[in-house]
Amino acid sequence: MQGQRIGYVRVSSFEQNPERQLEHIQVGKIFTDKASGKDTQRPQLDALLSFVREGDTVVVHSMDRLARNLDDLRRLVQGLTQRKVCIEFVKEHLIFTGEDSPMANLMLSVMGAFAEFERALIRERQREGIVLAKQRGAYRGRKKALDPEQVAELRRRVVTGEKKAQLAREFGISRETLYQYLRMDD
Repeated sequence: MQGQRIGYVRVSSFEQNPERQLEHIQVGKIFTDKASGKDTQRPQLDALLSFVREGDTVVVHSMDRLARNLDDLRRLVQGLTQRKVCIEFVKEHLIFTGEDSPMANLMLSVMGAFAEFERALIRERQREGIVLAKQRGAYRGRKKALDPEQVAELRRRVVTGEKKAQLAREFGISRETLYQYLRMDD
């Protein structure tokens, strides 16, 4: 049975461009998450998993766009292929159908392990770079989402009883960030 080709795209931040991942790849529908790979809350991935049917093919730019780590990758690929849904990784040139040979399972494990290892190296280099930048006095951390006037406005409106979830959306911040601003002793 020939199903439809469905794309999954994940970018880590709202500033990143999701279009480049499946550019020039023919898909009928695309699910896009804007979330860190470490996040377990990926609503569009959940929607995709509910949407796909037997015979469909899920197309993903690369393994690291789909899964947080090797265990997550194997769980997702096996879950899809057991439902007779193919999964295609464009960058790695790999397709998994559920009728995979021991070689295909080895490739999934090896390529997934390399992607996890690469991400760990990037995080380690990033931490080392931050330590060195702090020693030079060049690191000041991430730029604050809100300036002091916006924080004052946010706090004033919270005190007047406005809903925090609505304020977070209006100010373009997460509720966790909102709570951090409310805890600050400025």
